[in-house]
Amino acid sequence: MNKVFLLGRLTKDPEVRYGQGANAVTVGHYSLAVSRRYKKEGEPEADFFNCTVFGKGAEFAEKYLHKGSKILVSGRLCQDNYTTREGQKMYSVQIIVEEQEFAESKKSDEGSTWNPSEPAPDGFMNIPDGVEDELPFN
Repeated sequence: MNKVFLLGRLTKDPEVRYGQGANAVTVGHYSLAVSRRYKKEGEPEADFFNCTVFGKGAEFAEKYLHKGSKILVSGRLCQDNYTTREGQKMYSVQIIVEEQEFAESKKSDEGSTWNPSEPAPDGFMNIPDGVEDELPFN
């Protein structure tokens, strides 16, 4: 089974190309920065993955995703190899995206602040000071 799940942020806006002809396919590319859970001194804090998405998914990426968007992707790992003009064998890995979805709300993506009249990000509502005297179950 070849299945990959990644949660990260786009490093730049997606690049999308539209094919020509009767069987044209839309292809999108973006890079995803995925934070490492455990960080050792002197090692990178994130891994960067090149992602390719096709068809409606590519059109979605072009319309709604942008640099800094936090997304969850699932797909498959694809390894390519080629030989350079100098005869050196090169390898690359990319993610072929099958599903992509937002991993944070639009409000948090825009950097908006939390409004105390709304439930807190942890799901609980703040109770104002002095309300304890008015509660019927004291």
